[in-house]
Amino acid sequence: MTHPNPPGQYPGYPQQPAPGYPQFPQQQQPYGHYAQPGQGYGYGQPDPYAAQRPPLAGWGSRVGATLLDGLIGSLLPIIGVVAGAVMMAVAADNADCVTTTNESVSVCESDPAVLVPGIAVMGVSLLVAVFLGFWMMYRQGKTGQTPGKKALGISVVRERDGLPIGFGMTFVRNLCHILDGFFYLGYLWPLWDEKKQTFADKIIGTVVIRVR
Repeated sequence: MTHPNPPGQYPGYPQQPAPGYPQFPQQQQPYGHYAQPGQGYGYGQPDPYAAQRPPLAGWGSRVGATLLDGLIGSLLPIIGVVAGAVMMAVAADNADCVTTTNESVSVCESDPAVLVPGIAVMGVSLLVAVFLGFWMMYRQGKTGQTPGKKALGISVVRERDGLPIGFGMTFVRNLCHILDGFFYLGYLWPLWDEKKQTFADKIIGTVVIRVR
């Protein structure tokens, strides 16, 4: 008599997962591997996550977001500096000048009622510019977007997991843009780079993606 299951052999378990269980392992692929749907993945299998990865942002949208952020961050400070300069010029124009006894040197005293407010307006304008710069870095670090990036529908995220990089790394990334500024080569690098990264992106490990 033959045993239905010879020693060492066991009946196969069902291959279908339980209801509601994912059909493929829930491992997140890094943003650095932008495989297209249907391309080879692993051992010749299609990448099930390829269609879920947001596309990379184009160079034009990055430049547009930077220009828009510059306008937002500098408009109020520029208006304040111009207003303060005008007030200081008016104070100088209305200054009382007294000629010394040898008639070779004139001593002028500006009206403090106009001069001091002009200096104060210029100082406050500079503080506003600094505040707006740090606020934009905070917003980008927390959400991946500055006002300009939000308007253009792009976001800065970590390449390995797609999350925002935080304020500290955003500050360091901005410092690394100094390298991008040499002959503007780093800023132009996304035009031909596979991941559309600047030098700062490569150092920090970030990519800029489209979010809409």
